[in-house]
Amino acid sequence: MLNFTQHTINTPYMVGPVHCYSATINGELTLFDTGPPTEEASSYLEEHIDLDKLRHVIITHCHIDHYGQARWLEKRCDATIYLPFRDSLKALLHGKRTHGMHRILADLGFGTTYLDELQKIFNTGAILPPFPKNYIIAEEDIPKNLGVEVIACPGHSQSDLVYTVGDYAITGDTLLRKIFQSPLLDVDLKTGERFDNYGAYCKTIVKLSRLHEKTVLPGHRKDIAGVQETQIFYLEKLLARVAKLHQYLGETNVMQLIDKLLKGRMKDVFHIYLKASEIVFMMDLLKEPEKLEDALKESGLWPEVADLYVAAILK
Repeated sequence: MLNFTQHTINTPYMVGPVHCYSATINGELTLFDTGPPTEEASSYLEEHIDLDKLRHVIITHCHIDHYGQARWLEKRCDATIYLPFRDSLKALLHGKRTHGMHRILADLGFGTTYLDELQKIFNTGAILPPFPKNYIIAEEDIPKNLGVEVIACPGHSQSDLVYTVGDYAITGDTLLRKIFQSPLLDVDLKTGERFDNYGAYCKTIVKLSRLHEKTVLPGHRKDIAGVQETQIFYLEKLLARVAKLHQYLGETNVMQLIDKLLKGRMKDVFHIYLKASEIVFMMDLLKEPEKLEDALKESGLWPEVADLYVAAILK
């Protein structure tokens, strides 16, 4: 019988503790996610995971709290490390990503001073620590004997993967209890254009709805109430914020809009980037709301949020 162990590791970030999961699958010790790049996390893994027997390290998405120990594990043990394809592109095409992000944000009204400050944050490695030197693409090369199904579920980032094994689903940050999040603004390194977070999010709604019979192993907080309940919570928050943004549909200078909405109170460079991500995502929704409506109907969630949808879109 397959049994997963939930490992809770402290992080120095506002998200709080992060969960990793280990299990012996067909005789091979496997770890999903790693924790942040801190000495505390390294010590935890040394104490709670038999690293000499660890064979596979599978990452849900390359945010610092979820894959931060991948480089250290590569040096410490012989496990194979699997990264999402779209995150691998960030390692291979860093310069192209930097240029693309600069162009996208400039087009949204962000000036040179702001862009330089944001670039400094990304260059420190505080957001994207070093990738392991050797890794395998998760969507392509996880051994079949592990019985891991890989499901691309962008919604927290463009690279989010959900892994199902038996009756379990390791969901990273795609399903979290009482934590609403908008997808991060990013460049699509396959096309060079802005990644279509909204279109991908609508597809993810349908994919996640099919996990309702699985035991979800989330990336933060101990558990979730259920797949449908969690999705409804997200959608309620999303539609309530869309309703407030409706009057600004057509605005193109996002930097000015942030100042208008928050009356200049938001000063932190990275938090402004997060707010810009949210606004652009919701503006895309308002331009093509039928995509969300179709996804809600296909997933069976429409009856639960139909009134909120109508209030937000037809306001």
